[in-house]
Amino acid sequence: MKHRSIALFLVLILIAPFARAADLALKPNDTVAVCGDSITEQKEYSVFIEDYLLMCQPAASIRAAQFGWGGETSWGFLSRMANDVLWLKPSVVTTCYGMNDGGYGPLNPDRAKQYKNAQRGIVQLFKGANTRVIIVGSPGCVDADTSFRGNTEQAAVYNKTLASLRDIAQETARQEGVLFANVYDPMIDAMTKAKAKYGKQYHLAGGDGIHPAKNGQLVMAYAYLKAMGCDGNIGTFTVDLKATATASDGHKILSSQNGSVELESSRYPFCFFGNPSDPNATTGVIEFLPFNDELNRLTLIVKNADADRLRITWGNTTKEFPASALEKGINLAAEFLDNPFCNQFKKVEQAIRIQQNYETPLHKQLLHDLPMYQNAAPEESESIARIAAAVQKKDAALAAASSAAVTPVKHTIKIEPVK
Repeated sequence: MKHRSIALFLVLILIAPFARAADLALKPNDTVAVCGDSITEQKEYSVFIEDYLLMCQPAASIRAAQFGWGGETSWGFLSRMANDVLWLKPSVVTTCYGMNDGGYGPLNPDRAKQYKNAQRGIVQLFKGANTRVIIVGSPGCVDADTSFRGNTEQAAVYNKTLASLRDIAQETARQEGVLFANVYDPMIDAMTKAKAKYGKQYHLAGGDGIHPAKNGQLVMAYAYLKAMGCDGNIGTFTVDLKATATASDGHKILSSQNGSVELESSRYPFCFFGNPSDPNATTGVIEFLPFNDELNRLTLIVKNADADRLRITWGNTTKEFPASALEKGINLAAEFLDNPFCNQFKKVEQAIRIQQNYETPLHKQLLHDLPMYQNAAPEESESIARIAAAVQKKDAALAAASSAAVTPVKHTIKIEPVK
């Protein structure tokens, strides 16, 4: 009995850091900093994360900002983060380092140690700045066919290096009691499955094998949103064809009669665009990724149907479903990729891109260089402080514009029996 108690105590010690971290979900008014190298500076997965946080609304009034820097390593970020990132006072932060850290070859002990020490230093500096949620991300993968100019053996070697860095990042998160986002494994899995369907030319880690197009960037966003604890419940519409219709929070029923339900929604489903066989589209990769099941559920439930099959029209698309499936609930976001939210989704995303495009020179130049001016002309400290405040204020205004672009969408679901 004594040995069992000791064993249980040891297990609790091992899992305690993750248990504590798992309780730190997104909260209203959180500020999220997305940090990484050139893959982050591409402003794709960071945009998708902000898309989701603003439109799908896992918590209210969230602000996000990206801090990507081409060629960055974890130790490079550690040396500059106090000046370039902590001014935002983020309550949530994600990191994605490792692609450059591995040196594009077999991992040697010195690089592994440098990576581990830098990852720990980053976490500890964020802790010292009272960042509530710290998510240590693993690197992604290189493309099996397009990286290293098509040298598949070299690609396999470097993916082994990146897998080792993934393990170091995960161990760092465990030791520091913070969250871990496994970017590597979902990318490898989706890449393998997608190439089996679309062929080797369908790259998931970019035409250069390193910088993913929108398909791989969506996989990255998925990994971080899961780590943030997003539950994926966008909303539920319940239509009783012999009574009334109801909607969950973020949605309201405007009218309901004769199987036609008009709604107004302030929470959007995540929307996907493009030709599925194109790596620069998000529609194809969702077949190999549980994004809709785990993060994007907008459920329609239909009760008391008089027919075995029903025709559902939502926006410009009409599809038929068994009444039994509708009684259990279907995911509108997965079934209707072309839906009434698509146009507004694009408008909001454009505002987000304007904001994030400003944030690249903001942290790489405007704020990064201010200490140099401070040292050169200390008598101008007040002027330099005003400049810092002004450029930060502009970023806040752009972030507010991104949030304000999320306006309620009116849409109609029409339900008809199939005769």
